[in-house]
Amino acid sequence: MSLLDTLWFEAFDDGTPWLGVALLLTLTLTRAAVPKHLRRTRGTLVLYGCHVVLVPIAGWFRFKAGMGAVAVIGGPHASASYEAVRLATLVLGAMTAISMAGQVVFDVVLPRIRLPAPRILRDLLTAAASIVAVFAVATRLGFNLSGIIATSAVVTAVIGFSLQDTLGNIMGGLALQMDNSIGVGDWVKVGDISGKVTEIRWRYTAVETRNWETVIFPNSMLMKGQVVVFGRRVGQPPYWRRWIYFTVDASRTPAEVTGAVVDALKAAPIDRVAADPPPQCILMDFNDAGIKYAVRYWLTDIAVDDPTDAQVRVRIYFALKRLGIQPSVTSQNVFMHDGSSSQAEDEHIKRLKVLEKLDLFADLQAEERDIIAKGLKYAPFANGEALTKQGNVAHWLYIIVAGEVSIRVNVDGAEREVSKLRGPVVVGEMGLLTGDPRTATIVGLTDIECYRLDKAAFHTVLQIKPALAQTFAELLARRRVELIAVKEGLSAEAKAARMKENQSEVLGRIRDFFGL
Repeated sequence: MSLLDTLWFEAFDDGTPWLGVALLLTLTLTRAAVPKHLRRTRGTLVLYGCHVVLVPIAGWFRFKAGMGAVAVIGGPHASASYEAVRLATLVLGAMTAISMAGQVVFDVVLPRIRLPAPRILRDLLTAAASIVAVFAVATRLGFNLSGIIATSAVVTAVIGFSLQDTLGNIMGGLALQMDNSIGVGDWVKVGDISGKVTEIRWRYTAVETRNWETVIFPNSMLMKGQVVVFGRRVGQPPYWRRWIYFTVDASRTPAEVTGAVVDALKAAPIDRVAADPPPQCILMDFNDAGIKYAVRYWLTDIAVDDPTDAQVRVRIYFALKRLGIQPSVTSQNVFMHDGSSSQAEDEHIKRLKVLEKLDLFADLQAEERDIIAKGLKYAPFANGEALTKQGNVAHWLYIIVAGEVSIRVNVDGAEREVSKLRGPVVVGEMGLLTGDPRTATIVGLTDIECYRLDKAAFHTVLQIKPALAQTFAELLARRRVELIAVKEGLSAEAKAARMKENQSEVLGRIRDFFGL
């Protein structure tokens, strides 16, 4: 028999062609199902490559020994070299088959039926199957392994005694993944260290902290100590409740403080803050500085805790500013201020200058603007906060002094931006003068400095000078008719008639709303 025929028989005896076909099918299936699992694919290719390399070497020794098409390990023509190479070839072939089976089962089948297996379990089963395959192939080829089996108990005892800690870590890693107490991607806290689990290996578990550090915990340590898993609750989304504390003086009732803070947190969405469960504000304690409160909210992205806390604190700060109060300090700290009357005078002058720039108040007399300026309340808003919500009934208007806002309208369930306004500008005047519901949602695109004019303050102005109702009716009617004229292309006569009609209607609604 020629050398080529011998090599051909050797390849088929070792099952090389069938392994190649099976490998091609496995790679195709695996890459279609899990394209990112390249490491195990490379390992299978290496095993098969080594098997293919040894096949012609075994065939050469077979040809040199003159064994022909019938090869019997331990036979009269078999050489020691052929027996060793043939054993290695078959073992590598068996390990290739085991690796392919592992890829199909663990990468394709189990994930499809939603039974993902831990990595350690996969490695353990693969290692056990490889050991069984080695012994099975060696026994089939006539090799005597009784000596190895006889000494295995002694070797195991020595290894187990010398590697107690290592074996403890290995068993701990296996237990962690089998009972699913900690998984890759979980946020955990061990002692003073918190971070995200990135790997659970045989010996250790790797945790990445927010400081760009990777902490290595021996698995035995996690098994023996207490581990806090953030954001895990049966049947609930992976949220983490956060606490924000602040203290204010007792000049406002708890109902006013908690209501204003909760309204500010709910008025417009905050990134990574859950809408359900909603944020809460609760009274915690009484101390020397005043009344201590806490805001509790649920964080949806555990990785971004401090930046989200900062956004919530900003909302709290602006909510308290609109109430006219500031976070308190301890009673031991005393601050002395001079020139308070001068500051109040400067603030009043600032308000008058703002009113002069606005069309709604430009035609008023100086004394009339002075009365309105005294009724304004400082009401700043943070970037992202909603000044008004479409459909809400609020009997006040806002005078935006500085900052930019977005005007948004809900159309078919979707919120769309229709325009942007920059201060100084007035928004919400129809809600103040007629009580109409808000026709749009207004959200701050920057921090907003503005004043609020309430119905009660404006009612005082109208009582002093009822004729102002006529002035504001003319202003509102003019605005409305100008918009209609642009849309419908009204003539001057039609515009004048529409103006008179709208003015009469708006004046009647203002008088009814304020009981004039």
